[in-house]
Amino acid sequence: MKGFLTEDFLLQTETAKRLYFDYAQSMPVIDYHNHLPPDEIAQNKAFESLTAIWLKGDHYKWRAMRANGVAEEFITGNADDYTKFRHWAATAPYTMRNPLYHWSHMELRNPFGITALLNESSAEKIYQACNAQLPQLTTQALLHHFNVETLCTTDDPTDSLEHHQAIANRPFGVRVLPTFRPDKAMAVENPAMFNAFVDKLSAVTNRSIENFRDLLEALQQRHTWFHEMGGRLSDHGINTFYFQPASDRELDTIFRHVRSNGAVTPFENEQFKTAVLLAVCEWNHERGWAQQFHAGAIRNNNSRLLQRLGADAGVDSIGDWNNAAAMSAFFNELDKKDKLAKTVIYNLNPAYNEVFATMAGNFQDGSVPGKIQFGSGWWFLDQKDGMEKQLNTLSNMGLLSRFVGMLTDSRSFLSFPRHEYFRRILCNLIGNDVENGELPNDIPWLGKMVQDICYYNAKAYFDF
Repeated sequence: MKGFLTEDFLLQTETAKRLYFDYAQSMPVIDYHNHLPPDEIAQNKAFESLTAIWLKGDHYKWRAMRANGVAEEFITGNADDYTKFRHWAATAPYTMRNPLYHWSHMELRNPFGITALLNESSAEKIYQACNAQLPQLTTQALLHHFNVETLCTTDDPTDSLEHHQAIANRPFGVRVLPTFRPDKAMAVENPAMFNAFVDKLSAVTNRSIENFRDLLEALQQRHTWFHEMGGRLSDHGINTFYFQPASDRELDTIFRHVRSNGAVTPFENEQFKTAVLLAVCEWNHERGWAQQFHAGAIRNNNSRLLQRLGADAGVDSIGDWNNAAAMSAFFNELDKKDKLAKTVIYNLNPAYNEVFATMAGNFQDGSVPGKIQFGSGWWFLDQKDGMEKQLNTLSNMGLLSRFVGMLTDSRSFLSFPRHEYFRRILCNLIGNDVENGELPNDIPWLGKMVQDICYYNAKAYFDF
């Protein structure tokens, strides 16, 4: 019987151990998609409690606590920090076989050095021991600790990027870059959100936005600003892919109707989203950026909690939209004009893994290794089973050797052990194949492959 979370955690063979410890473990981290707040990085924030750094904003833990019968008062309510933590600690044993159990104990071990199991009995001792270390574990210190070389935050086009500028003016050894996320610029199904965005965009660009062309010109101005601030990525959170072409006149009509707080039809919604996405993708190509599409989430299902807590409250789940036809038409529209940028597509519904992986193969053009990427397992799939399925699907349908690897997609500065988790899973898959005689025992080549997936492929692909 193996011990829990030993140094050989998830590594089932000697080859897997050799690949991890000799090749993967020491690779720097390029975290090319996360939701860390740049202001907290710029100010080198120190957190006042383990609850503040570990539970605040973590909707994964919130979901688990609700499922365990914990009242909202002790999750997102007004209870004090230790009481909230104690309820999380009491929930932790019930998360066995949920990835939270692995992640939580990995995060206690690294960076805090705590190996005790988290439960209600150990809660106070663990809480105090972690809190004692927090003054030294500032945001910048944590990024250094986890060997982060580059991280890309997720930013609205109207964001000032003042914190990125402050970091650039006072570098601390980790590159922090913005990512252009224009979801609200095409959210015409929600007139209140869309109109608030347009008003803010008009203010930050100091220009009047009276029609669809004005909207695009203002967005492009912000795209230019992101580029000047080092941004080389856009990101798009979409339910499904869209492709419904429209004339400028039709787009102007939709724009003016929504600006008057009118409701759009589903067809008009798709027309507008298609046009905005195509425009941004063409700018990405012109500037040599990469672009990311996160497809498949059905969001804000619980209207009661949405009203109380806002978005990202832990009430999202996997959707089941069809993607293939629209995804094909969308990428083909860009490709036939030679305006398809480097693209990463993330799938949230595992039933569509093969659809996404084979679609990526349709638009490789020989200009960049792995130009179109079937992205890592994310959100509900960024756990052992989901990662293995993504890696196996990519291996079967494309070139695993050219994969750009893992990311955190997290709001927590303690989430970087997910890179370790991924690297162990990757090395274990390859190690098992070697020891089963399914791959040659060519350690130098396999070690290079592992290092490429963990670091070098992303470094070359994104070219930060």
